[in-house]
Amino acid sequence: MRKPCVVIVEDEPHIVLSLEILLERAGYETATAADGDESLALIRRLHPDVVVLDIMLPKRNGYEVCQALKSDPDLRRIPVIMLSAKGQEVEILKGLELGASAYIAKPFGNAEILEAIRAALESRA
Repeated sequence: MRKPCVVIVEDEPHIVLSLEILLERAGYETATAADGDESLALIRRLHPDVVVLDIMLPKRNGYEVCQALKSDPDLRRIPVIMLSAKGQEVEILKGLELGASAYIAKPFGNAEILEAIRAALESRA
């Protein structure tokens, strides 16, 4: 049975490393991108099961990446979980209105991110 693939889009190396370790231990395959443009190319190539997407990214922000994914017929069904230090209600609503499945404010707990991924995978089934 194939492991679910999670693309992590984050430009802070320590967060990328902690998410990779957490997700791989939980049985997921991971791939990473450090900016918005790189993430879109990676997602188009891999067609992952879930995308964990930071908002503040170089080149193209997470809102723009989410909007590009949700407007692409080949990618729109991939669940997006947004991560951000911006935890204000207006930011959360913006992410959800663009089509994100969940919005998690940093700092986040391991259980919180794992539950969001599990729920996103179940919603695809």
